[in-house]
Amino acid sequence: MNKQQQILPFQFSRFDHGNYLLVNESGEHIFLDRDNFEKFIDKRLMPDSSQYQDLKSKHFLSTQHLPETLELITAKYRSRKRFISNFTSLHMLVITLKCCNDCTYCQVSAEDDDAQGFDMTPAVARQVVDYIFKTPSPSIKIEFQGGEPTLNWETLSETVLYAKKVNQKHKKYLDFVVCTNLVKVDAKQLLFFKEHGIHISTSLDGPRDLHDKNRLLRSGGGTYDLFVENLHNARKILGHDQVNALMTTTVDNVNRLDEVIAEYVKLGFGGVFLRSLNPYGLASENADGLGYPVELFVDNFEKALDSIIQLNLDGTRFIEFYTNLLLTRILTPFSTGFVDLQSPTGAGISGAIYDYNGDVYPADEARMLARMGDNSLCMGNVFNDTYEDIFGGVLLRNIVNKSCVEVMPGCSSCVYRSYCGADPVRNYRETGDFIGRRPGNDFCKKNMLIFDMLFKKLQRNDPDEMDVFWSWVSCRDLAEVRGEL
Repeated sequence: MNKQQQILPFQFSRFDHGNYLLVNESGEHIFLDRDNFEKFIDKRLMPDSSQYQDLKSKHFLSTQHLPETLELITAKYRSRKRFISNFTSLHMLVITLKCCNDCTYCQVSAEDDDAQGFDMTPAVARQVVDYIFKTPSPSIKIEFQGGEPTLNWETLSETVLYAKKVNQKHKKYLDFVVCTNLVKVDAKQLLFFKEHGIHISTSLDGPRDLHDKNRLLRSGGGTYDLFVENLHNARKILGHDQVNALMTTTVDNVNRLDEVIAEYVKLGFGGVFLRSLNPYGLASENADGLGYPVELFVDNFEKALDSIIQLNLDGTRFIEFYTNLLLTRILTPFSTGFVDLQSPTGAGISGAIYDYNGDVYPADEARMLARMGDNSLCMGNVFNDTYEDIFGGVLLRNIVNKSCVEVMPGCSSCVYRSYCGADPVRNYRETGDFIGRRPGNDFCKKNMLIFDMLFKKLQRNDPDEMDVFWSWVSCRDLAEVRGEL
């Protein structure tokens, strides 16, 4: 036994082929076979062995330099938690609940495009903007949501102009995103987006038959042709990279993800976020016809990822964004800022959402719950409550206290804890409390299975796969990663 050797905190799990996966507080990971694992915990590893040197370099053990080792670990840990110091940077405004689409999985339960009483007025929007600029964050992203936000053009355009005026005093980095289905966006609106540097986030579920299966016009018929026409118009005016798309996986396309990927490539997108169905709004009401087992989603997710990797190896740069997000957490010490997978939760801390009437929620999902009849997660209203009461109030403090995976039952000992996070709003939706039940819920099962799959790839350490992964994480061309440039 080496008495000078000090084992530092880590989590572990029996892994593939009898090996063990170890992950420490700073997010470093290592694989050990059973023999070397037992030698490590018994302090019998020889200092000249490669395993000993790897464990030491990744801060699983320390010898005579413990203070210096702990300082390195804490520096990496602070980097992972840096999102907390900036507080709320993403601010989502629901400026209308009206929508020209009638999507079968609409999470917000949108209203008809001629409905009355569901628009945010310019006066409410100005009050919201005043609240937004009270955030200590040096950067602000204002995201317009709906319904279809372009149906309330007066408030959208006036909010942009007012926010830019307010920012002349605060001088923060200010960014705008409009979440639109692109069905009714016209040239005048696109020119306004270009003038003010506004990005577009839209939706695409695959080729025409898949997209039109669930994304329908209220007047009847599919939306694919209108989407493609206005996608080209938007890119022509704004620039190709100013338009991004998200897809929703239903039972209709879960077994056809290869076709979804092909459609994204055909339309010139640089990647896809393979997103599973969330249990809110019509997606919850229609779950029997839209849903699928988590295991089926992850199995097809892995097949799709393998196809995407091969696509990159064949010369087409194309990213699976959720994989890239997780790999960034695994392979680097940097925070990704992904609100849905943080500890403590990003709800209210990294992002907040403002309903059309000025009500404030910690997350879009909380606002969706209000549409379903449960308004208990409303943090306040911009006309009735102070900024301090809303963002320093009991509700948000309770959410934060119950979303730290480091102390949550079932999470605190999980080998993937350093890379994962909590979704207290979804836990509340499914169980009635913020902590929820793990690992049996779908959120936990999905992420556990995806982590298992990714770590098997990391353990295999195939040079081609790793080159693709590093090209994504480092934002470099594959040829550059391979030293070919």
